[in-house]
Amino acid sequence: MIRFSFLAENKTDNPGCDAEHGLSVYIEADGKTILFDTGASSLFSRNAKLMNVDLKKVEAVVISHGHYDHAGGVPTFCNINKTAPIYISKYAFGEVYGKEHGIMDTMPCGILWSDSERKDIKERLSLTEGTKWLTDNIVISGTIPDEMGNETTEQFYEKLPDGTMIEDMMKHEQFLAIRNGKHGIFVFSGCSHKGVMPVLRYTKKLFPNEKIAGLVAGMHLYSAGTDTRKAVVEKVIAENMDMVMPVHCTGMDAICMLKTAMKDKCIVATAGDSYEF
Repeated sequence: MIRFSFLAENKTDNPGCDAEHGLSVYIEADGKTILFDTGASSLFSRNAKLMNVDLKKVEAVVISHGHYDHAGGVPTFCNINKTAPIYISKYAFGEVYGKEHGIMDTMPCGILWSDSERKDIKERLSLTEGTKWLTDNIVISGTIPDEMGNETTEQFYEKLPDGTMIEDMMKHEQFLAIRNGKHGIFVFSGCSHKGVMPVLRYTKKLFPNEKIAGLVAGMHLYSAGTDTRKAVVEKVIAENMDMVMPVHCTGMDAICMLKTAMKDKCIVATAGDSYEF
């Protein structure tokens, strides 16, 4: 059995819960309690209190990639929980800027911890690159393999100390996959910047000949062109999963397309929602 609750998400219809541009999911599975991402701020912790989620019981934190809307709540978490390791890519700490429609952001979108927060958090970090198995049934992917011809919708650039901007190849992006008994594999992906299909394909390599039953993912299609959005949505639908939850940066156009095609198999989750499978 797997249980999970959305502590932070872009939208909410739950009285008392707040929403923000970010993602945080509290997961109970295979005898472990895991926090997948921490949103952009301390909001996840306030929603957790409202939802009676005890963050002190979290045994591991998984940060999907080095952007503020997924790692912003880490300092707050460390003040609440003094023991859980924080699994984050070794490549996640660059000064990163997004670029959409040919326009570079003026503000960085990477991790925005202060110098003092970085110092305090440093000893809690467990830096990943390859796969990290938390149990026989739970794995952190580490760097997702590159795929040629994959549909991506936004470019990112890292600013070097000399001011040079180089393309960020998103080596710091990782996902969480959990075997849920006879049901199959449940995949949690923060933004799928390298593409949601590479996430699913790599999951199949990690769990060969096993069914992917559920996908909880930001798919970063809000800024995609119509053709790209349609192509990605059609590929997700073709996977014939039991459940898809398009969250965070997926965008309402893609969410509506998935919901129209998949009906009850597409669940529109919001902050404050909890599920059990």
